[in-house]
Parts: sequence; C-alpha cells; structure tokens
Amino acid sequence: MSVRATARIVATRAGLPVLAGEGPLAVRRTRAEGPGSRVTVVGAMSAPLGGDRLAIEAEVRDGARLTVDSAAATVALPGRRDGADGPAHYAIRLTVGEDAELNWLPEQLISAYGSDLRMRTRVELAATARLVLREEQILGRHGEGPGTLFSRLTVHRAGRPLLDQEVAHGPGAPGGWDGGAVLGGHRAVGQLLCVAPEFEEKPVEPRMLGDTAVLTPLAGPAVLVTAVASNALRLRHILDGAREDLRHGR
Repeated sequence: MSVRATARIVATRAGLPVLAGEGPLAVRRTRAEGPGSRVTVVGAMSAPLGGDRLAIEAEVRDGARLTVDSAAATVALPGRRDGADGPAHYAIRLTVGEDAELNWLPEQLISAYGSDLRMRTRVELAATARLVLREEQILGRHGEGPGTLFSRLTVHRAGRPLLDQEVAHGPGAPGGWDGGAVLGGHRAVGQLLCVAPEFEEKPVEPRMLGDTAVLTPLAGPAVLVTAVASNALRLRHILDGAREDLRHGR
C-alpha cells in the first residue's frame, strides 16, 4: 500500500510556529549552532517505496534563519515486484523571504537497485534572500546497481528564473547517462547551490575543483558547484570544501 505524507515547516524571527510531519516524515526541532532555528528530518519508516507520494514544504519568513538537515540518508526502495505501484514521487517546496536565510542540508539520497523515484525541488527566493542548498545522490547501495532516478531542481529569485536543471540516472534514464560525458562510471553525484546578494558586487570566477567538480557562477547572485565522485564520502568532502571556500570569500 502506497503512502502519502507531507511535512511542513514555517520559520519566523521568533521561532517555529509550524512544525508538522506525517507518516515517514517526522520533523524535530534540534539545537542550532548559530542564530536562527534548526530542524532535523527523521525517517519514521522505510520510504519512499514504489507509489509513495512524499512532500516537504519549508517557508522561511522575512528576516528569519533556518537550517534543515536529516538524521540519516534517504533510501529509495523498490515497490511491488510487478511494478503496479508505479514510481515514487518526492516533492520539496522551499520559500525564502526578504533578508531571510535557508540552509538546506539533507543527507544523501540513495537510489537502491530496482527503485523508481521522481524527485522535484522547487525554490522561491525573495530578492534579498540567502540560500545554501546541497543535493547528493548515491546510485546504488554497496555492490549493487542503481535504481531509476529522475530529479529536477527549479529556482526562482524575485519572480525570475535562476536555475532549472534536470538529471536522470539508472535503467530508465535516456542512454548515455553513465558515459564519459556525464558520470564516467562514478556512482556519487551532487551539487551545491549558494545564493547571496554579495555575489552581485563580488562575482565568483568559474574554476575546476579537482578533476571531477566545477564551480560555475550563475546569471544572478548565485554559484553552482557540480561534482561527481567514486563514493559518498568523497562527494561530501568536495561539496563541503567548496562551501567553506565560498563562506570565506575564496
């Protein structure tokens, strides 16, 4: 039986007036390391499975600061053997107001063999909003092939498109996804998106970050780091290193 569940988070300067989860999406207030609020998503059951429809909605209102992380990796798992449940769907909707900040830092998404997941992330930013968004996808558990994963990230700032990117991996993806021009045999892929008003006055120069990652300024006050790696640990090292460099203006 498929599951439908939504978690909702609203952050204001005063705290978290809305913090609600359903089914496999439990959300907990946790201790923040700096100013603002922190919420940790805790998986309360195995999900997403075939046919599941899960969603997380987070709103950071004007002047607020919020960090959202997760207690463990999310594992996309197969549904029924006959595939009658269809793909699982996971929707993330993020809204960040004026002078507000969101750090969206979940653990990895693991696409287990035989799974089929459609993931969609939509972000709406005010003109003075700040965003750090990390996505990490691991294609298959240890010693197994990947499942099918389609993932799209759409970001608008002040009502205008900032980024619209779609990736597809696994048996159901178009041919070439594992070729030398895309993953080149790597099984960990991720990106780090940083949006900050100061990038307008001090744009970051594009550059390679080793052999398998690149930092690219976007047409707006934003920077996108895209990386592939042999494993999850190496991928996290690349993305965290890039985030620290950007934080210190390097």
